[in-house]
Amino acid sequence: MLELAGIIILGILAQWVAWKFKIPAILPLILIGLLVGPIAAEFLSEDGTKWIEPIWNGEKGLFPGEGLYYFVSLAISIILFEGGLTLKRSEIKTVGPVITKLITLGSAITFFGAGILAYFTFNLSWELSFLFSGLIIVTGPTVITPILRNIPLKKDISTVLKWEGILIDPIGALVAVLMFEFISVGGGGGFTKTALIEFGKIILFGTSFGFTFAHALAFAINKKLIPHYLLNVVSLSVVLLVFVESEIFAHESGLLAVVVMGMVLGNGRLESIKELLYFKESLSVLLISILFILLSANINIEDLMLLYTWKTVVLFVLVVFVIRPLAVFLSTIGSKLKFNEKLFISWVGPRGIVAAGIASLFGSKLLKEGVPGAEYITPLVFMIVLGTVLLNATTARLFAKVVGVFLNRSEGILIVGASKVSRLIGRYLEDNGRHVVLIDSNQSNIQKAQNKGLEAINTDIYSDSLGDNIELNDVGFLMSLTASADINKYAIDKFSDQFGENGSFRLISDEEMQNPENNPKEGLFSHTDDFILLNEVARKYPEIHEIEINDRAHYDSLIETINNESDMIPLLVKDKKGVLEIISSYNKAIEKIEKGYKLVYLGKPFNLITAE
Repeated sequence: MLELAGIIILGILAQWVAWKFKIPAILPLILIGLLVGPIAAEFLSEDGTKWIEPIWNGEKGLFPGEGLYYFVSLAISIILFEGGLTLKRSEIKTVGPVITKLITLGSAITFFGAGILAYFTFNLSWELSFLFSGLIIVTGPTVITPILRNIPLKKDISTVLKWEGILIDPIGALVAVLMFEFISVGGGGGFTKTALIEFGKIILFGTSFGFTFAHALAFAINKKLIPHYLLNVVSLSVVLLVFVESEIFAHESGLLAVVVMGMVLGNGRLESIKELLYFKESLSVLLISILFILLSANINIEDLMLLYTWKTVVLFVLVVFVIRPLAVFLSTIGSKLKFNEKLFISWVGPRGIVAAGIASLFGSKLLKEGVPGAEYITPLVFMIVLGTVLLNATTARLFAKVVGVFLNRSEGILIVGASKVSRLIGRYLEDNGRHVVLIDSNQSNIQKAQNKGLEAINTDIYSDSLGDNIELNDVGFLMSLTASADINKYAIDKFSDQFGENGSFRLISDEEMQNPENNPKEGLFSHTDDFILLNEVARKYPEIHEIEINDRAHYDSLIETINNESDMIPLLVKDKKGVLEIISSYNKAIEKIEKGYKLVYLGKPFNLITAE
């Protein structure tokens, strides 16, 4: 009981440490597992036993006999199902040719390149060599996001790395599953006609079970046949049912079945897909926390000593510094990415949780089957995972500065609220060379923003997921333009440090309008216009205008004229170089005004005022 409780406590503690220090959770999880497992047995325990013993003499420990194998199998099936849910056909079509090539051509280069290296460095069989290479294809968002979260980068670089990690996770898992199944049915030797038939059965049952049960579950959910409070647990039970049933009909087809099931559900019209994803994500965090401490603790010193050779260094160096750059540079031929941007993408390729988990599962299975060389699979993959995570976690920020992709000033703008006035302002800023992102919980507003060509995210301002979005790394300005004064204040309080380092602004409330002398420092635009007035002006005159300024006196005169007009609202000042400065309701005047500057305002054109 103490060991089981200890695993859960240590696992959640590792997750918290990872969040606190913004590092991938897999790093503290594996290190804790190694500490309480092989390190404790070799250096800390007087009797040479591990502090946490998953299996002891085959029949003792937390999971005696086949217990650990069954737990790992079920846990990996749930994790892979969640990965399948995130794989969208539309994303593959729209993320661009660079990412498409990375997850296809890049994966093929890694698969064949790393397989050949493993064959010649460790003298593994071709089958095991390509199983190893299939396992290290994946780079997951759970390891990419913490590394890049605090590195200001151009949106293009962050987008490539983020979507490569998301899309390649289930693809890499699928390749590894298929490779393992091909080895299993081949018996470790030549592939006979029987072996090919068995392999075909695995593909047939895996895909058919996954496809069929996905549609059945989607039908039950959409037809309200499952009560809301049972939705998540029923979905979980169906995933486990698919895995077990598929395994019964065709051994080793279960993982393929759950990946297919997740992909079908993720691309279908499932009304509760977000809620299902949130539940599976929370469950995956718990399972991952337990799983990796167990798997790391189950490694023995003898397994680690297999890596104590120059061959390990050669394999790691060639995989990281030759195969990865080769895959990136060949996949980005003809793209708009600059050489230094390609170099940085090549540097950041940490392997993740799926690779380590499946490696442990497959390694243990092949050892039980007596496949020669199978003892190398788990430690080799763990070596690649730990090595790449440590390398990227400690050097990515420095390397970004060295190669010149680090943004010294974040000029992107995050607009909270995607109402009509937000869309107008966002479109103007985007047209003037600024990266603009709008967020809103109203899907209709998001769709309208996207129809105008703006980047818009449907999310709740109270959700923690926004802070994990690495595509917002170049954001340095925050504007909160919602109808709720409470939400506007909350957005400033929560995100000003992360997204508003160069300026955080919000609309003033009705109460603050009554006392303009005490306007908050973050007040936006005018001290006489709130959300209702802004949107009323945007409804009547949905245009943003520019008027050239002659001098300070002229600027003051223009501001006075605009403030006296109910259908005009000052927004920004543009200097001669096109740099925009937000007009604040707190600062009555912008410090520097020169001839050639322009006043940017919303509403009635000045020529209509003259005509009147």
